[in-house]
Amino acid sequence: MSTEFRGIYPILYAFFGADGRLDEAAMRRQVRCCLAGGAHGLAVLGLATEVNKLSPAEKRDVVRWSAEEINGRVPLAVTVAEATAEDAAQFVLDTEALGASWIILQPPPVRGLPEAEYVAWYGRVAELVGRHSAIPLGIQNAAAYIGVGLSTAGIAALARNHANVKLIKAEDSAVDVQRLIEATGGALTVFNGRAGLELPDCLRAGCAGMIPAPECADVQARVYDLFAGGDVAGADAEYRRIAPMIAFAMQGVAVFLCYGKRMTGWRMGLPEVIERPPALAPTPFGLDCARRFAAELGPYPGAR
Repeated sequence: MSTEFRGIYPILYAFFGADGRLDEAAMRRQVRCCLAGGAHGLAVLGLATEVNKLSPAEKRDVVRWSAEEINGRVPLAVTVAEATAEDAAQFVLDTEALGASWIILQPPPVRGLPEAEYVAWYGRVAELVGRHSAIPLGIQNAAAYIGVGLSTAGIAALARNHANVKLIKAEDSAVDVQRLIEATGGALTVFNGRAGLELPDCLRAGCAGMIPAPECADVQARVYDLFAGGDVAGADAEYRRIAPMIAFAMQGVAVFLCYGKRMTGWRMGLPEVIERPPALAPTPFGLDCARRFAAELGPYPGAR
């Protein structure tokens, strides 16, 4: 693998207060809970963090609060979703100064371009960042969720032409991720997402780790540790405990933002979750399901 990054990196939810602003105390508590639960790293500013609803200042606040709470104990991955290559490169440098360890680049917010243009855009960001920093860059390859995905050939070209492109954050089945890992010859460190779905099989496929939301990241960290320690049967058994909950939450971005965030909040000890519109409204039945799953998992380690 091209970097030392591996394990379970829960990607933080955005918690808001009654005044509509980011709830700093809840965000910091979320970091502490994830760390107490055994997270091997943390990630911020992806779809789970509702980055499209955050101002530039709020994005930087999330990175800063997270880095302060982490205090160098584990790596911090930061998703960068800016409109131009120049803005993306500047945000990379800004977040590195705030404490980011590595970066997950999303494509520009223009859909339907030829793949070569996306490859060139990522390459331009890599070039601009590389003039000032050696921070490792990753590509978020999530066509199902953000409408843009690169082929294996496009990914391989980026890695070949830009030494600072070292990682991929995929959103694919274990079978498809294995094909990507095989086709790139292990040149890239590959994380998968999808809420940790198929976690043991993704590890069997060669993934360095997973980037799920935090609702059961403590159990997922235990699955990873068991697998890495050679207790594959134990890892499979732990995963079976959470598979129904993952299936419930992983039915679309709006669904996991609605119910996954609430499960995380309840496990953290938050009395309620306040949304920043637009947001999917929960149903009474959906809340019953989410409460049942959260109760089965119990409080998050470190919750208070």
